[in-house]
Amino acid sequence: MTAITTDKIRTKFTFRRGVHPPHRKNFSASQPIEHIRLSSGQQVVVPMSQHLGAPCSPTVEAKQQVVAGQEVGTSDAFVSAPVHSPVNGVVKQISPQPHPTGKKVLSVVITVGAEQPQPQQWQELTTDFTPENFEPEKIIDAIRKAGLVGQGGAAFPTAVKLMANPKKPIDTVILNGCECEPYLTSDHRLMLEAPGPMVAGLQLAMRAAGAQRGIIAIEDNKPDAIRTMQEAVKDISNLELAVCQTKYPQGGERQLILAVLKRVVPTGGLPLDVGVVVVNAGTASAIAWACIEGRCCNERIVTVTGAGIQRPGNFRVPVGMLLSDLIDHCGGLTDDAEKVLLGGPMMGPTTGRLDVPIVKGTSGITVMTRNEITLDEEMPCIHCSRCVDHCPLSLVPTRIAHAVKARDVEMALEYDLLACIECGCCMYVCPSKIPLVQYMKSGKEMARKAKQK
Repeated sequence: MTAITTDKIRTKFTFRRGVHPPHRKNFSASQPIEHIRLSSGQQVVVPMSQHLGAPCSPTVEAKQQVVAGQEVGTSDAFVSAPVHSPVNGVVKQISPQPHPTGKKVLSVVITVGAEQPQPQQWQELTTDFTPENFEPEKIIDAIRKAGLVGQGGAAFPTAVKLMANPKKPIDTVILNGCECEPYLTSDHRLMLEAPGPMVAGLQLAMRAAGAQRGIIAIEDNKPDAIRTMQEAVKDISNLELAVCQTKYPQGGERQLILAVLKRVVPTGGLPLDVGVVVVNAGTASAIAWACIEGRCCNERIVTVTGAGIQRPGNFRVPVGMLLSDLIDHCGGLTDDAEKVLLGGPMMGPTTGRLDVPIVKGTSGITVMTRNEITLDEEMPCIHCSRCVDHCPLSLVPTRIAHAVKARDVEMALEYDLLACIECGCCMYVCPSKIPLVQYMKSGKEMARKAKQK
């Protein structure tokens, strides 16, 4: 072990292009994480699909008593993650229910019982921690049983992500604490309030993946989080901080790896192709709680924010809690609330209904007012090239969009449609207000159907 040195923190990391939207994190950045406990008689909806990969099948029946942490859905598929009850209660029904994706998904509906377990301590670990005491196989097994998925939004099963691959060895694990999306502050608050579990989770991820180096990446608009994490790693020799310049989408895996390590993830490839695994800040904490204390992924930290919500804040929320109940807990919507986003304004999709559940990948709820919404009509492209100048992957978004509008899938693929990460930079700078991201999504769906045929 070594004491902190001047080279423990490296600074000024960035990537080419990108944009600088207003941060607007002031709504919730100073609000401590509040634990929400549901009342008897309320309902939670636990979807069988909360992750990339195969959906789960229910393991419970209607009218069955369940307890918090009990597995209610599982799958034998390699890329999947079991789901658990967030409460003690009774299964009301198992049926298709509204889902944040806009579709209906088979879900277990649970009525909350009168007796609920006491909330578990989460700011610090309750036991002494030494990563060498945990075997990689047992770490992976604990993560899989806990149903952990990436909490940054992608929701890829964490056990699959960390599983060592002899053909593609991992040398570095990056903890992504950038949280570049405007408005959202859940990762920021987690770094301030629970640095111990986060660092322990990073060490366990390194142990599972076989990596010898860990880097905590934080944008420079979070100086308090930088100080907190610096203190947390000062005596750990193989961990360091990388302070990144604030820019969107700095938190994207490809941009972060390029900025911090100068490695380029190939189109169609994954971070492991360049020897790296990236874990979100919330995911790292969940890894620690799963491996050290045996907790499952049945709650998460969510930011509820924006000018359209009465009481913005950061909340520790049961997975399955209805969005309407969470908004009510925050005092409800303001009179001029106009749009509810599941996430931040750059990548978060709009939801047209509030009877959808919080799922494992829900990082935030942003509510915008009428004054903040523009309803500009799409105009013809003026060939200004701003979308090209700002695309972090050097794509030509308008050409891809034209190909999609013409339903020319082959041409869209030639222009690297599948490389697009749907970050929204092109839409943000487009003076013609062309909904480029929507065209990208439509094009990918067209390509998927063409491949199936």
